[in-house]
Amino acid sequence: MPVVSYKHTLYNMYMDINYKSNKNIVYSCKYHVVWCPKYRRKVLIGPIEVRLKELIKEICEELQSELIELEIMPDHVHLLIEVDPQLGVHKVIKTIKGKTSRLLRKEFKELTTKLPTLWTHSYFISTAGSAPLAIIQQYIQSQKVSERKRGQ
Repeated sequence: MPVVSYKHTLYNMYMDINYKSNKNIVYSCKYHVVWCPKYRRKVLIGPIEVRLKELIKEICEELQSELIELEIMPDHVHLLIEVDPQLGVHKVIKTIKGKTSRLLRKEFKELTTKLPTLWTHSYFISTAGSAPLAIIQQYIQSQKVSERKRGQ
């Protein structure tokens, strides 16, 4: 099975899968992650939602993790991300939740009065290998549309 290397991204011509590599690992580790604010409060709206998206994108760049898809709902966050296995998905999620909580609570004082902490300690995670990536992306993109339909 021929594999072609283009600047640390390997492409398998038969399986249509993009692989990445670091110094000693070739990988394709994509995860669908969901987490909620404490008490599932609907606080991720308006300027908080906009700022949260900016922060998550910045943190993913810092950690050299590819943000494939992101959707912020009023009471939860959907993330599709590719993570270097040596860094570890837990460390990435812990960093995203920690930094966003600290910065958002500093910038938006209403988050400190409504909640003791911004995020719950838990999160949902699933590898993206069991379903085609496009299906997971479509599911995440459809979250806002589904929410609007339920609200009507």
